[in-house]
Amino acid sequence: MERGGTVLQSAPQTARPPSIPCWPLFPRSHNPPRSTGCGVARLRHGRCTPWVAEQLRYCCCLNKKRYLLMHKVVQQSMARVFSSGGPQETNLGSEEMKKDKFLIDCGSDQECVLGGIVALGKFDALHTGHRELVIQASKAGSPFLLSFVGIAEVLGWESRPPIVAQCDRKRVLASWAPYCGNEVPLEYQVQFSIVRHLTPRQFVEKLSKELKVSGVVAGQNYRFGYKASGDASELVRLCKEYGLAAFIVSPVMDKNQRSYNGAYRSINSSDKGQVSSTRVRHALAMGDVDYVAELLGRKHRLVLSLDKQFCSQKRILVPRSCMLNQPPKDGAYYNCTVLVDDKLIGPASVVIDTDNINIELDDESLEAQDITLDHQFIGIEFG
Repeated sequence: MERGGTVLQSAPQTARPPSIPCWPLFPRSHNPPRSTGCGVARLRHGRCTPWVAEQLRYCCCLNKKRYLLMHKVVQQSMARVFSSGGPQETNLGSEEMKKDKFLIDCGSDQECVLGGIVALGKFDALHTGHRELVIQASKAGSPFLLSFVGIAEVLGWESRPPIVAQCDRKRVLASWAPYCGNEVPLEYQVQFSIVRHLTPRQFVEKLSKELKVSGVVAGQNYRFGYKASGDASELVRLCKEYGLAAFIVSPVMDKNQRSYNGAYRSINSSDKGQVSSTRVRHALAMGDVDYVAELLGRKHRLVLSLDKQFCSQKRILVPRSCMLNQPPKDGAYYNCTVLVDDKLIGPASVVIDTDNINIELDDESLEAQDITLDHQFIGIEFG
């Protein structure tokens, strides 16, 4: 993989701010208990996004009574926001939630990224190009990701599962720490509907005056503001005006260029050979898990909810409805690695069909039932 990340343009950089404590979103004291039920404990502690919650309801609520219980818990989880120090209750009907909240998973003070350097983007795949942005942010200060969510719903795009499961994103970001001066970058989400009508100037002003960041990092092709009216050059100009450091990073290029007879260019006309989430999605659709690993800089991990599975000796059968992110193409995959709640289990063969994911453990001494008992997630790494 060719390394990109050249800083093409930057506004004058202010002095690096002092290190800011990066408190985890879920402190140890708030870790939810493990559950053998329908993930109720996980939902009650606010660890599911609406998309994941919907998947859990679909795959494990087998009767009306249990569905009503899940529905109640989901409503409770949607009424929680998380500050950098832990969970806080909030009212979904409040004007603050509807109008004033810029970071939807940050507390009311909105100081989660105070003094930090924020990488801007959608960050769907958390691929090597995204990692390069965060590396640049870490060189200038405490690195954060501002991820824009809800774009598909607002623009009417077809709904699709994420490339990285929501519950797996913190693990991926933690794996970037060696590239970032051993500092784990934290991610906060911005609801796209809140910013879509902002002009480029209004957006930068929010970053400066409300979030009080020290600087921003963006890709060369980054667009922002109403109807994508602002480009990277304007971002640099506005940041200079507001006293923010700004770094524009060149894209990380895809060395192998496995375009599958030009499929990428026919789908995305802006594709110029850079690593992108579009390339990752289509490589998964082709079942080329080795290529996916090159684009991501790690093996692709499919995460399954263990709320409904069938086990027999070495086999684990999980319905597709329990998938929490995009799988590779249907087919047989060998040399896979199985993990349960991030604990390494061992090698396995995996068959994905139209209805189920069939996992066969290579180690004959392991019992599938014992492995999955009292656990919440099973992860499959391909390649």
